[in-house]
Amino acid sequence: MNKVTYLTEEGEKKLRAELKELSGTVRHELSKRLRSAIQMGDLSENADYKSAKEEQGFIEGRIQELIQLLGNVVIIDENSQAKETAEIGSKVTIQEDKEPEETYLLVGPQEADPVKGRISYSSPIGIALIGHKVGEIVTAVTPAGPIHFKILEIQ
Repeated sequence: MNKVTYLTEEGEKKLRAELKELSGTVRHELSKRLRSAIQMGDLSENADYKSAKEEQGFIEGRIQELIQLLGNVVIIDENSQAKETAEIGSKVTIQEDKEPEETYLLVGPQEADPVKGRISYSSPIGIALIGHKVGEIVTAVTPAGPIHFKILEIQ
């Protein structure tokens, strides 16, 4: 059975577009390169052939990965009503001690981008947030040590 992949609608569209491009245009161009390299003869010393074969392996691996990821997608509803507890799809505002407030959207690992305010539910902070309520102080166990912060708002 396929593992569930949590994606926003935008994230699913991006992955489907990448799959379409890799399966179509990129594969087609790569097959042209391979045919050309094969026509040059002696494959044992043909650098372009070796390079194209390596790239083909990478592309085919990525295509399989995307097919697997998209095989069992659950769309994260970013516009749902306020929730009592933090869960996948929640927008959570937190504050560590006297640091400025930070707001994060809890997403799947494929869409995590902390700089853009998107953290994975499986990251140390994401794990610490899941299931907790506004006003609670939670601890995230990170490689740099534990971080304690208060949940200020859940949307």
